[in-house]
Amino acid sequence: MTNGFELEIYRSLREAQNKYAYFLLAAVGAAIALVLNQTQGAALSWSQLPLGAAVLSWGLSFFFGCRHLAYVSSTLYANAQLFRVKRGQHPQVGSDPQCVAVATAEFKAAAEENSNRGNRFGHLQFRLFVTGAALYVGWHVLEMYLRGV
Repeated sequence: MTNGFELEIYRSLREAQNKYAYFLLAAVGAAIALVLNQTQGAALSWSQLPLGAAVLSWGLSFFFGCRHLAYVSSTLYANAQLFRVKRGQHPQVGSDPQCVAVATAEFKAAAEENSNRGNRFGHLQFRLFVTGAALYVGWHVLEMYLRGV
């Protein structure tokens, strides 16, 4: 059984991971708002392609960040159900050892799959955020160059 210290470390880790994901979601929202504000009233031109790609990248970052959080929740739910199964308190499983063994394997597999997907989406969230930032900087440098020409 997990002691209180291990549980507190787990809670702190989970809280830090959630704050990080929400920070990236907020940063993406702010970046998109900045771009919309900067281009308000601007005519479309080919030089804005990197900017459009940046917004697309940030939009995908937001999507994958939301998916990441959804899979984290699904993982936590599967783990909670697993504990109920192991205690023999799950209403659809009961306390029959064979049913408990099958349900335990199923919930463990679901939690593992959800965790793996959540991690992939979390990595995509960050990578796409950084990609969008690089594209934005590239667009900004291109615009500065075009103004000087």
